[in-house]
Amino acid sequence: MGVTKEILKDGDGKTFPKAGDKMTMHYVGTLASDGSQFDSSIAKGRPFRFTIGIGQVIRGWDEGVMQMSLGEKSILRITSDYGYGQRGAGGGVIPPNADLVFQVEVLEINGAGVA
Repeated sequence: MGVTKEILKDGDGKTFPKAGDKMTMHYVGTLASDGSQFDSSIAKGRPFRFTIGIGQVIRGWDEGVMQMSLGEKSILRITSDYGYGQRGAGGGVIPPNADLVFQVEVLEINGAGVA
C-alpha cells in the first residue's frame, strides 16, 4: 500500500523538494478503477500551488512528489489509504476507498523553475 512512481519525463535529477517547500505543479487526477478524470489543473488553466510535506495534500502526494526532481513529469499510483481513504472526496466524485492515478509535473520549487 502507498504510492508508486513511473517517470514519463526526467527532471534535472538534482533539485528535489523537502518538507516546507512551496511547490507549483500541473496534475491530472483519475480513478484507477475506470480511468475517469476527476480533476485537472491543466483544464482549470492554472498550476496548483501548495506547501509539501505538511499535510496540505494527500499523503500519496506528500511522499510521491518528494521523490520527483524539478521539471520531472511522472505518474503517481496512489492506494486509497494514501489518498482519501474511507471518506472519499468531492461530494462523491472520488468514492470511498478509491485508488487514484495522478499525472504530475513539477514546474517550480520555491519559485525557481527549470532553467
